Amino acid sequence: MDWKKGLLIVPLSFSLLMPTGAFADDHGSHSDKPSVETPAADLRATLGHLLSEHAYLAVETMRKGAQGAKDFEASAGALSENTEALTGAISSVYGEEAGAQFNQIWSDHIGFFVDYVKATGSENEEAKQEALENLEGYKEEFSKFLETATGERLEAESLTKGLQMHINQLVGSFDSYVEGDYEKAYEQEREAIAHMHGVAKGFSSAITDQFPEKFDETKAVTPASDLRATLGHLLSEHAGLAMMTMQNGIDGSEDFEASAAALNKNTEALTAAIASVYGEEAGMKFNEMWSGHIGNFVEYVQATGAEDEAAKEKALEALDNYRADFSSFLETATEGRLKSDALAEGLQMHVTQLIGAFDSYTNEDYDAAYNSVREAYAHMYKPAKGLSGAFADQFPDKFAMSMPTDMPKTGMGGTAEQQLPIEWILAAVLATMAATGVVVRRKLQKDS
Repeated sequence: MDWKKGLLIVPLSFSLLMPTGAFADDHGSHSDKPSVETPAADLRATLGHLLSEHAYLAVETMRKGAQGAKDFEASAGALSENTEALTGAISSVYGEEAGAQFNQIWSDHIGFFVDYVKATGSENEEAKQEALENLEGYKEEFSKFLETATGERLEAESLTKGLQMHINQLVGSFDSYVEGDYEKAYEQEREAIAHMHGVAKGFSSAITDQFPEKFDETKAVTPASDLRATLGHLLSEHAGLAMMTMQNGIDGSEDFEASAAALNKNTEALTAAIASVYGEEAGMKFNEMWSGHIGNFVEYVQATGAEDEAAKEKALEALDNYRADFSSFLETATEGRLKSDALAEGLQMHVTQLIGAFDSYTNEDYDAAYNSVREAYAHMYKPAKGLSGAFADQFPDKFAMSMPTDMPKTGMGGTAEQQLPIEWILAAVLATMAATGVVVRRKLQKDS
């Protein structure tokens, strides 16, 4: 396997910092306002994107390996590209030598997971244990690397606990999948994705404390950046789970129902947050639109399987209607800070990416499929940035809280870096938007 296939370097200084159109208006950029677009917040978002994508692609690649799937090599290639992106990020902060060392350690640990997959397939318990022992060695080596790199801002002892959690989540998800406990497998996959956002939080906080001048003396952990990170997590997870559910649907896989259920849980997290602010009617409206567009993707999958071009076109038309309705909903909620026409353009990109990835998959152009998967995953950090920016601009006082000054001692999701539940964070943040609740309810009543 060529683990260096498709080289992709994404330095921290450039990744996700380019203008993002509809979703990246410069809300809250004045010094007297909280902002989601600080250098430190950008760093955290970049690490959250790449680290969570690693977990997502690693889980899926391990499953593809167990299946002996035709797209295994392409999935592994996408995971390799993610590694190169992370290497570019590390190099941009700590230099080429450190980047090369990171690449070696990180690539090795992916290889140990692959060894575990192969050993499982051959029912070789001794080889499985050897793979786990190698992962144990990786855990110690990588913890020391990060402790040294951050000038002991992250402590090796605490880091090893977070790294063990990462190992347990990936191996656990794989074992559950092989055993046919698909519901548990997807639950553990979601935990693995969420965990890596905790890693990004701790690591970015350490880096910005270590090199404050590189990040304009801004902090990675603020109420505004918490919001941006949370939205990035849920929205990118939506894209990733949607793509795998579509693949499972066309393949008739046994885990289709479980992947669809995981996607539904992602929707429920967003719906609960909206309902807590705008009431049950608005929550139901949001759920109807969001679930509806997922249903339209499923209809497209079904039509593809039936080779029904008319039904495929009907599904695409329904997705077009969703874009208009959902864009209007968001424009109203943000009191015009996000414009419906620009929002619709961004939503079309989301639709195009998922449909393109699925079409490429069904045509067995797996390299193109996983390129689109990665694009779709990355794209969702743009609406996260734009939405969080609009919210912070709308209610600046709610995002100007003082933050603790003590440095976290772990960047790998250990006890010192546990994040509050996603649903709680979103509910608390969106509760600051209650002042617009009446406006939205009136709009819903008018549209009903």
